[in-house]
Amino acid sequence: MQAPDDFNPRPGMAVELQTGLRRILAPNPSPMTYRGTNTYLLGEKDCAVIDPGPLNEGHLQAILDALQPGQRISHIIVTHTHLDHSPLAASLAARTGASILAFGGPESGRSAVMSELAEQGLAGGGEGIDTDFRPDIEVSDGEVIQGDGWQLDVIHTPGHLGNHIALGWSDVCFTADHVMGWASSLVSPPDGDLTDFMNACYRLRERGWSSFHAGHGAPIQNPAQRLDWLINHRLGREAQILTALEEKPGTARDLAERIYTETPAALLPAAERNVFAHLVDLCGKSKASPKGQLSVNACFERLG
Repeated sequence: MQAPDDFNPRPGMAVELQTGLRRILAPNPSPMTYRGTNTYLLGEKDCAVIDPGPLNEGHLQAILDALQPGQRISHIIVTHTHLDHSPLAASLAARTGASILAFGGPESGRSAVMSELAEQGLAGGGEGIDTDFRPDIEVSDGEVIQGDGWQLDVIHTPGHLGNHIALGWSDVCFTADHVMGWASSLVSPPDGDLTDFMNACYRLRERGWSSFHAGHGAPIQNPAQRLDWLINHRLGREAQILTALEEKPGTARDLAERIYTETPAALLPAAERNVFAHLVDLCGKSKASPKGQLSVNACFERLG
């Protein structure tokens, strides 16, 4: 795969991004995680670890080794419960005594329509869920996490996952997997909800951020431009799906094959999930409707 940029730090090395903020790359590169998961260490005395990452002893040691004399970990904050972000939290808490903070467990924040799809048996696609994760402290939208010389505004940003949060640090935002610079975010029902995703994008767009630090990839120095690209990218895909439905009804699979004409067959299941996420969103907007019960195998038609 051709890398989209020159971001390629050495895993395990603490890189100072600005005063009071360092990043440690986890050794878990993949097509879904790019170079690996970004773990952030915030603070100069009592520090917060944002997204400890996957269950990896070497990465655990790298986080501990990054502590300088007089520093300790006081908070462990998990932005969402995918397997590349949350599993190391329990081991890190055991070694440091710090509390784990998150929006909730694996199903917290899931929308009503996605809960119904999950009850039908629709399983997640693409990224694994840390089903055993439970925070010590649940945080809510609008809450402020106070630390030693730092504070973080909790912003509930569901869409990639129902329990996903972003964290505002003055005019800097830790966007985790909601906004990344190297790729668009995966939205795969029933874990992901495109309606929620778009609403969260619009909400983030309302604030004047100077930079984003994502869960994967390099810092984003043009946050407003990146959010506009994400929004327009999704609106463009929506327009393609509506055009295809105008030609004739179809299932998510059928529409994916008609729209993603240059996509390798091995990637079509992911494309199908993406199309289904859009179809659920379009049903909510009364622009499309399934023939029968809403499901991943339903045949959809355009309305209006």
